[in-house]
Amino acid sequence: MVKREMRNMLVTGGCGFIGANFIHYILEEADFTGRIINVDKLTYAGNPDNLSGIEEKFKDRYVFVRADICDRETMEEIFDRYEVDSVCHFAAESHVDRSIVRPDSFIRTNVIGTFTLLEAARQRMERFRLFHHISTDEVYGTLGEDGFFTEETPYRPNSPYSASKAGSDHLVRAYHKTYGLPVTISNCSNNYGPYQFPEKLIPLIILSAVEGRPLPVYGDGRHIRDWLYVRDHCVAIWLIMKHGRTGETYNIGGNNEMQNIRVVELICDILDELRPRENGSYRDLITFVKDRPGHDRRYAIDASKIMSELRWRPEESFETGIRKTVEWYLDNQEWVRRVKSGEYLSWIKEHYGIDD
Repeated sequence: MVKREMRNMLVTGGCGFIGANFIHYILEEADFTGRIINVDKLTYAGNPDNLSGIEEKFKDRYVFVRADICDRETMEEIFDRYEVDSVCHFAAESHVDRSIVRPDSFIRTNVIGTFTLLEAARQRMERFRLFHHISTDEVYGTLGEDGFFTEETPYRPNSPYSASKAGSDHLVRAYHKTYGLPVTISNCSNNYGPYQFPEKLIPLIILSAVEGRPLPVYGDGRHIRDWLYVRDHCVAIWLIMKHGRTGETYNIGGNNEMQNIRVVELICDILDELRPRENGSYRDLITFVKDRPGHDRRYAIDASKIMSELRWRPEESFETGIRKTVEWYLDNQEWVRRVKSGEYLSWIKEHYGIDD
């Protein structure tokens, strides 16, 4: 089995949802002893609150740099200043609805940004150990009632978001085949858990319910997703980075297929238990809304490759993971308040002089 040693890991988008959870895991739980250089542009979903206390606790092993991955000169300077020998690339525009309204920003960040990082790594091949690229199951398109996405499934993206991610996946693979850059790619199913930005389905439903607002469900609510608890995803990423075969893609799924309406109902049932409404059930707030364009009907991941090769298994079922997630949002109301009020954006503007 491959075993890689990485000393100076560049994590892009480390203030976002999955990136922040990965940094917490890699520094607080994993067997990584090197340094993390977190590069984040701090757009609306890049929240420094997600890593509160990390810099103080790991002051010799954690560095934050506010930067745009599309800025080639800055990226090359970071690679050299911190002797970067590995990359875990999370940074991406990731919300399908936003990509429908403004696809240009998705092409810029997800394609041009990935290209910029690959070039910086390629020019430093003598010390470079691994470029790990985080992708999504949405690049495969949609499934019928049966079957699963495998690593061999042809790409058929149906939204500007998934098309931009497909493009970045192909670039990463091409840099391995053409230049010999050591890479791995992972395509994951829908993540959920702590620190997820409130526009995503699960935190949106939790927070809307608590506030007594309607709980919007697209179409008939029978769209199916395979749900993956974010810590399980982080464990899988680290296993791939340490032991995954160079040039390979690994699908990471939670083996938790669920219709959207059932996800919403489970959240309502947990809230009925933990924080009952004065009148009726939270299910009474469920509201069906017009479906969005290009809405894929079903995703489901076949994760047998990572399970057999790297002996990874998700620890959380959807029932255990969603309960932990609901409890986290109820217990972290100050984080919720700052995100929903935009107060953290004011802090970013004050400290960095930006307002995007």
